[in-house]
Amino acid sequence: MKTGKRLRAKGKWQNNLCVFIFCCLFILLPLAICLSPFALTFADDAVSEVARIQKAYAGIKDIKGDFVQKSFIKDLKRTDTYSGQFFIKPPKMKWEFKGDRAQTVYITGDDILIYQKKEKQALKTKFDRANYGQAPITLLGGFGDINKEFDVSMKKGSLLLKPRKPMGVIEHIELTPSYGMFPIEALTIFDTASNRIDIKLKDVRINTGIGERVFSFTPPADATVIQQ
Repeated sequence: MKTGKRLRAKGKWQNNLCVFIFCCLFILLPLAICLSPFALTFADDAVSEVARIQKAYAGIKDIKGDFVQKSFIKDLKRTDTYSGQFFIKPPKMKWEFKGDRAQTVYITGDDILIYQKKEKQALKTKFDRANYGQAPITLLGGFGDINKEFDVSMKKGSLLLKPRKPMGVIEHIELTPSYGMFPIEALTIFDTASNRIDIKLKDVRINTGIGERVFSFTPPADATVIQQ
């Protein structure tokens, strides 16, 4: 691959990777939350809401559904909209983005692979806790302690999570609960540059028996695999 093309691919890969890490962190978030009471007006509400989500998650073995993601880029004054399907069987995930910029993301807990069909390339890397923060790594491995990472409070019916220590570019997260079978309806990630990622979950189904083959990827013969 030519140097220019490789650099463009790397830049695009890095932007996408940050988005997917954020997705991973907050879809798996309720699996590991353990909170102490806060001396805030809505502290009891926040603790009870987290407890409700934890209880709902206790019996979940796998999750699949549809999503719509809107990424607001402040400097460009632009909002990009994506949609697709997701499959989760902790710590493994698969995200399929549809449309003109179709791509599929595979996450094993240790590695991330982004397959871009149109570009005929697959970008593969390890999770780097030095670059992407402790919480995403530990949550994907299934042993995170969010109580050490975030302060949690209520904000107009949503859970507001603020990192206690610097965590990449994350400034704070707003998590919208659902009162259906699956306990999360949507989440919004705000970064330190005032960019925003909104993720809306739709038609979520749990415990459907997702097989391991869903998370396997074999590069097509015409695809270039780029190891980062």
